Amino acid sequence: MKHPVTLIPGEGIGPEVATATRRILEAAGVQIEWEVISGRADESTDQGQRVNQAAIDSVRRNRVALKGPMATAIAGGAPSVNVALRKSLDLYANLRPVKNLPGVKSHFEDVDLILVRENTEDLYSGLEHEVVPGVVESLKIITERASTRIARFAFDYARRHGRKKIHAIHKANIMKLSDGLLLESFRKIALRYPRIDPMEVIVDACAMQMVKNANKLDVIVTENLYGDLAAGLVGGLGVVPSANVGDDCAMFEAVHGTAPDIASKGLANPTALLLSALLMLHHLGERAAAEKIEAAVLKTYRDGIYTTKDVSGKANTEQFTNAVIDALGAPIAR
Repeated sequence: MKHPVTLIPGEGIGPEVATATRRILEAAGVQIEWEVISGRADESTDQGQRVNQAAIDSVRRNRVALKGPMATAIAGGAPSVNVALRKSLDLYANLRPVKNLPGVKSHFEDVDLILVRENTEDLYSGLEHEVVPGVVESLKIITERASTRIARFAFDYARRHGRKKIHAIHKANIMKLSDGLLLESFRKIALRYPRIDPMEVIVDACAMQMVKNANKLDVIVTENLYGDLAAGLVGGLGVVPSANVGDDCAMFEAVHGTAPDIASKGLANPTALLLSALLMLHHLGERAAAEKIEAAVLKTYRDGIYTTKDVSGKANTEQFTNAVIDALGAPIAR
């Protein structure tokens, strides 16, 4: 069966890691009909940050997308295309499995946690204005609807994957109404899952726990602002996958930067996008292929001969890609 999938290669190193990922999936025998499209409406003008409506339509039609990194202006400029895609498609759950890779230096071993991040509101709403010169106000939006469905998503995920605990991360000791609503919704949903232990952790304490003993964390569910906590535990965003899931479609993406300094030099590490593609394969029901590719990735990292510079290796993008394909037992297409 050929799966129709929208491919948004992204910018900077995006096209390189997207090409590497496609090669590996094809070598593993996965049948995908790619619809390749840009995420921006017009990349050649000052208004190029506008999301490409054709990309949104493509994802809605195919229901699944794989996306490379896209740049977002800091402290000025147009709104984020990344955020616009997620919000336009109502991809409310950001799923980030955080797990050690062999040979990648980390302060902790045996990290295996799941971060579930609300993707549509909180300060991510981007509602801000200048009250008077020198005073800016940003609105933190928390709704019962969004809090309930992200809690339900986390508990459903935990149940399907045999997880025993869910930590709701909050600041309800200070933000008693907004974060308090998140906790209230979490508690109501928790009653439906008696076999999963619900825990409530203030975000400050969670940060300390990550520094002291990250291995004790299991599934984390939180609003958007607190949801970028964990990738540094295992080597950074370059080796961590990400999925954005809604009720109607899903987008799997690398959430690291576009790395313009190494773009087109063949030095990029495809791991984050590749691991995101494995989440996509599980989503598509291609479990055997996902497990086969994961084993090949782990072997490549375990051998340590063809890992890239960002994880203290010496290989380039093509060498890493070839090594993973070789570990699959498949011939290398050149």
